[in-house]
Amino acid sequence: MTAPTKPPQGGTADSAPERAPGEPLHSPVIDWFDEHARDLPWRRPEAGAWGVMVSEFMLQQTPVNRVLPVYEQWLARWPRPADLAAEAPGEAVRAWGRLGYPRRALRLHGAAVAITERHGGDVPADHAQLLALPGIGEYTAAAVASFAYGQRHAVLDTNVRRVFARAVTGVQYPPNATTAAERRLARALLPEDTPTAARWAAASMELGALVCTAKNESCHRCPIAAQCAWRLAGKPAHEGPPRRGQTYAGTDRQVRGRLLAVLREAHGPVPQTALDRVWHEPVQRARALDGLVADGLVEPLPGGLYRLPLT
Repeated sequence: MTAPTKPPQGGTADSAPERAPGEPLHSPVIDWFDEHARDLPWRRPEAGAWGVMVSEFMLQQTPVNRVLPVYEQWLARWPRPADLAAEAPGEAVRAWGRLGYPRRALRLHGAAVAITERHGGDVPADHAQLLALPGIGEYTAAAVASFAYGQRHAVLDTNVRRVFARAVTGVQYPPNATTAAERRLARALLPEDTPTAARWAAASMELGALVCTAKNESCHRCPIAAQCAWRLAGKPAHEGPPRRGQTYAGTDRQVRGRLLAVLREAHGPVPQTALDRVWHEPVQRARALDGLVADGLVEPLPGGLYRLPLT
């Protein structure tokens, strides 16, 4: 007597095996990416892992058009981590220019020093070693491992989170902070094939940047519009906590930026009187300067002088 045929896992004897959750999304998004991806310098083979890492630091909370000129100048000056590591950290802050959030410059300098000391000047490919570098969090480690080395990692930036929230979860916006549920969903949607997974990471990010944008989304250009849970539900309005807006005028961030601009343009230490001229309100100005010193972005010297950090 012949034993009965065992049904395939996830289905009956008469049905096909159940597909992975993200499988219907992979091909359309990757095909769209192959046709519409922007030609960005950090995506070119010659960029290497260091070029990818620099771009990831610079692109955090900063649009591509502002990053491009600074990125090109940075890589021309410091084509390898060891080149940056050999300079004073203040030079990284100076070269950062007006990209904003200048602590990223210090963190990138610290990562370059660690790469030079621990890894012979080569950006490590191992995810755990990337994560151990100063200034590298889960997102950046996954992004460098995926984009530079073609590995299989869930890469969750704001754009990807928004695509997943709409296409799969059916809500307009993801939570303000990344949740464990989002990470589980990203892992579930990740293709099993490693090269496809790396391509999916870049493609889903580009889709969020160009089509599934925070405002004025272009559903008519979306390769997965017919499958999008949010669109199929009639695009219900956001019901979660208010989305955080980014204000700048009149904030401590603006004051910090003006103080740093004076120090970046100077060729030596700057007196307190020169810094006092950049902002009329003395309490806020002092608070901003104290914050810059505490963050290691400004070094106080005897005699009321200040400079960008040398160590």
